[in-house]
Amino acid sequence: MPSALHDPAPREYASWTENGEPRQALWGAPSGYPPPRRIQAVDDTLTGDQAFHLANEGTAMLWRGDFQNARQLLTALAHRLDRRKKRRAPAASPHEAFNLHRLAQSQRARLLNSILIQVDAGGVIALRRAVDARDACRDALGEMNESFLLPLRALQGFIGAYEWRRKGVAVPMLEHPIHVHYGVFSPIRGEYLDLVAKAPLPATDIAFDIGTGSGVLAAILARRGVARVVATDRDPRALACARENIDAQGLDGRVELQDADLFPAAACGLIVCNPPWIPARPTSSIESAIYDPDHRMLLGFLDGLAAHLTDGGEGWLIMSDLAVHLGLRDADFLARAIDAAGLQTLGRLDARPRHPKAFDESDPLHAARRQETTSLWRLAAGGPPGPRPA
Repeated sequence: MPSALHDPAPREYASWTENGEPRQALWGAPSGYPPPRRIQAVDDTLTGDQAFHLANEGTAMLWRGDFQNARQLLTALAHRLDRRKKRRAPAASPHEAFNLHRLAQSQRARLLNSILIQVDAGGVIALRRAVDARDACRDALGEMNESFLLPLRALQGFIGAYEWRRKGVAVPMLEHPIHVHYGVFSPIRGEYLDLVAKAPLPATDIAFDIGTGSGVLAAILARRGVARVVATDRDPRALACARENIDAQGLDGRVELQDADLFPAAACGLIVCNPPWIPARPTSSIESAIYDPDHRMLLGFLDGLAAHLTDGGEGWLIMSDLAVHLGLRDADFLARAIDAAGLQTLGRLDARPRHPKAFDESDPLHAARRQETTSLWRLAAGGPPGPRPA
């Protein structure tokens, strides 16, 4: 899709037959959601049971009726899925609970994404009582110069993300809210921000922020007195988002952004990284901030850290142990990975989660979440590398 934030990517089109004529439109869903193979035009006469049947047989429904009725139909599908969910047997272990949760999420997304909306060029929706989604579509997709289809649920995600971007996320140690672009991880979990705000600084001349995302950690380091912060990321959306936030915080002269794979080509006395915490495969680009397949970013950071630290420098690794409580990582995996990278642990700061899911007993992963601890590991170069953890 052409985008103001990305290089042009191969276009995908959705095809269907309507009123006896073949039709085609650009597919505008986020990556990870391919165009449906079967599309049927529907309107307000479609019932919830009929829609549920079509969705379960793999037919997507292109909505031609009242926009608000489409929203109600989506809610009706969700209620039917929730009733099915209540009939499931409880998981035997946290690992099984995680796998069942991921499977349920995938199935839910497939069914709920079956209701499609056509959006004209520029983000106009030509339906009765349609919302004005022009700014939200432009923020998520860039300038779209032709008509496109996407799931109603994805459109709602665009609109919600745009409203969150406008509102911003308040961070107590910063003067202004952090405004997060669509597809960039939002700093709504304050415990890891608190850890970076209070850990003793080993150096204040220069620091690296690896995988900066929204730029929030780079901004906190600069506000704490670090004279220069080099923040890296590979995602153009993240770099654009971080630039906007750094400028809004008045830190343009102190934070440098680089398109780099993990480390800049230099060394310094403080290197901070908050990699994805769960070693599983993301199913969409948005999930890449949460899931790190085979610990790729975690191990890449640890293995390269010693070579980029100056004498007496520290690497701060911010990690949750949720994966341990889910049975996705051994309890001693991180300690073995630190040793294998030729590093030593100088200290650790811990924080308990404060986000709502940690206290939601209806959450299928609540048993693991209630045990979760988020830690800031203070690491230093410490000798020859040991054996790499399996």
